[in-house]
Amino acid sequence: MTEQNGQSLQDNDFKYIMLDSSNVCLGARLSFAELMEHELLPFKLKAIITHYVYKEADPETTLESQFYYMEKNTFLYDTFVQLRTRVKVNEMVEKKTLFGKRKMKYKETVYSLKEFAEINLAKKKASGIIICEIVISKLGMMTFSV
Repeated sequence: MTEQNGQSLQDNDFKYIMLDSSNVCLGARLSFAELMEHELLPFKLKAIITHYVYKEADPETTLESQFYYMEKNTFLYDTFVQLRTRVKVNEMVEKKTLFGKRKMKYKETVYSLKEFAEINLAKKKASGIIICEIVISKLGMMTFSV
């Protein structure tokens, strides 16, 4: 894979912000600093990151690593639970072929943050979990008081 400014071009596929009527979808390879520079990020989410997230997380940390290693009962966990955050992942699952052979394939799954944080680190690594996207509810953002 070729490099561009010290990053692989493949990383850019997971650096995006998409807005729909009910969610803010964030590419998992974005760092908090890159997120704050993005023009599509809603102002309220920028305020939440500035006031709450930066107390616990380094601005250069990617969303992928922050959520992969996030543990329950931390301030950051509680903040994102309040925002009704979901984590979209690809994980290896065993599938049977038409002839009964077993084959490992990636399957896309969306977990609530509570469900995802309950999966221990060893199981995440064993099932080859790759975080693709962080989905934040606009309703959760709306009800969050800064």
